[in-house]
Amino acid sequence: MIIGIDASRATVRRRTGTEGYSLNVICGLLEQGAEHRFRLYFRDDPPEDLFPTAPNVEHVVIRRKRLWTHVGLRHALRSDRPDVLFVPAHVVPWPNTMGVPAVVTIHDLGYLYYPEKHPLLSRLYLNWSTRHSARTARRVIAVSKATAHDLVALNGVPEEKIRVVYSGVDKILKPVKDEAQIERLRQRLGIPGPYLLHVGSLQPRKNLTRLLEAFDQIKNTAGPLTLVLAGQHGWEYHRFEERIKQMGLNGRVILPGYVPDEDLAALYSGALIYVFPSLHEGFGFPVLEAMACGTPVVCANTSSLPELVGDAAMTVAPSDVYGMSEALLRLLNDRSLRQDLIKRGIERAGMFTWEACARHTLEVLVEAAAHRPR
Repeated sequence: MIIGIDASRATVRRRTGTEGYSLNVICGLLEQGAEHRFRLYFRDDPPEDLFPTAPNVEHVVIRRKRLWTHVGLRHALRSDRPDVLFVPAHVVPWPNTMGVPAVVTIHDLGYLYYPEKHPLLSRLYLNWSTRHSARTARRVIAVSKATAHDLVALNGVPEEKIRVVYSGVDKILKPVKDEAQIERLRQRLGIPGPYLLHVGSLQPRKNLTRLLEAFDQIKNTAGPLTLVLAGQHGWEYHRFEERIKQMGLNGRVILPGYVPDEDLAALYSGALIYVFPSLHEGFGFPVLEAMACGTPVVCANTSSLPELVGDAAMTVAPSDVYGMSEALLRLLNDRSLRQDLIKRGIERAGMFTWEACARHTLEVLVEAAAHRPR
């Protein structure tokens, strides 16, 4: 079987979070699918070491600056005719895939729950691309049961078309025991002492204003704490920054920006608590990443998050600032609870592997190819 894959986003080379999905799942497919042929489609020449070299793997570079998916990739499908096309994220070609069965991964439908938390143009495009992809694809991979439910309830996708395949946690994320390594990172990022941590883009749907309010209530109750919000500046960041100033939290809230993969394990491991009050997540990578590094987690009790953390984290309503502050305070003061959640968290995170993700994804691809019209 010839499997065509949109590998254009794998060149980001990020191994963690949603950005790492394409790279990790494609690597897993190449490793587990030795009996198949793979045709990887790129926008530009990929780095030579991006994927292992193998006789059953072909790289196809489609040099097109605009409409790469809808014109460039679609034209390639017309001439190449793979048995199945896999799109790890975003959107399948419009208006169709030239008779090639497609499998697409849908990561998140939070924009339908909280439209005001997304820029208008982004929301409109997400809505169109998700509906088009789900309608056009032979099979739809949902990254959680919560996302599968959303696809059926909000987008009308037939349930029999959807397969739930959980993403994985990268193996680079594990507890860092070297205190000197953590201290060097703290010094480099300007973190003065004990800290709570949030990792993710700084944008409205992450519910960070309420996190600021909860932190403000407890910032001095267990010694002087700082709150580290690591991630790229997103939509309406300037308003969030202004809110920090209004609350007098300058110096207590650290904004180090984007943190590379090689520093994340130490950043997670050094935190007293990882806090993730996001309003909606299709698959909350950071909670599992923090658990894998031995950091206890407080997260929202909505969307995919309870499904992922099970009984290995404290969950609170994302609108409940008091409940959030109480959960943080309890976890700061209760050593037995901390140790229990650390142990449970490491075990829970270990259940989500890229090997399993790739194996189940390959099963879906084979299934979709078997239904190809003849």
